Amino acid sequence: MSDRTARLEAAGLTFAVPAGLPGSSVRAPDARRYEVIDGRLAVTGVQPPAHQAAVVALMVTLKHACPPDLLVSVGSLDFRPTRRLSLRPDILVTTRADAGPQYAQKALLAVEVLSPSTRVTDVVTKRDLYAQHGIPAYWLLDPAAQELTVLRLDDDRYVCEAVIQGEETHATTTPFPVTLSPAQLLT
Repeated sequence: MSDRTARLEAAGLTFAVPAGLPGSSVRAPDARRYEVIDGRLAVTGVQPPAHQAAVVALMVTLKHACPPDLLVSVGSLDFRPTRRLSLRPDILVTTRADAGPQYAQKALLAVEVLSPSTRVTDVVTKRDLYAQHGIPAYWLLDPAAQELTVLRLDDDRYVCEAVIQGEETHATTTPFPVTLSPAQLLT
């Protein structure tokens, strides 16, 4: 065991790396998010209660509308389309057939709840990566602005389907029919 590994274990961090996948699927017994982007580890700190409340509210809405052949996952599945990319969206929707025990290589929807510490990564980096890897829908929920941006994939880039604010509602069909309202998700 290396000194670095010993220090990480002493700090309560453990790493599980599946065979053939260097550095991804990093698991730790804390509330931080561990992702691998272009082979580099990216760590996001613990998010505020408003962030978690928004994730849970949207998860409940999606689960109620979700058909039985799809899976709504909250922070438990990585999106891992390549060996050098392992992302953990706040919410991931995939087919049950595509969901493995730790990750999915294909997804139908990725959702990120924006916070000051993740805004640039979510709006720029992840948007580009999710589009490159063919996720048909990407949503950005901003609790501070009470705003939900619904993006859909058009060829290899996302186009804005809707920007919903406050009490407004929007019905979408991707990845399945559901009606959304930021105010209902954030109150």
